[in-house]
Amino acid sequence: MAGLDSGEFSAHGLRSGYLTEAANRGIPLPEAMEQSLHRSVQQASSYYNSATRREGQASRLLA
Repeated sequence: MAGLDSGEFSAHGLRSGYLTEAANRGIPLPEAMEQSLHRSVQQASSYYNSATRREGQASRLLA
């Protein structure tokens, strides 16, 4: 309906993208999981861990 190619999107991509952005904006994991409908804290937290690594002191060495 938005005129976008549906082949470029997946349910996993949308959910993981949502959690990654939620982590980047500091939204608590349980609150984000209510929206993403992830049942596994372990799986959902992996997106939060990735966001934390990108903002850590060690990641500044790559810039």
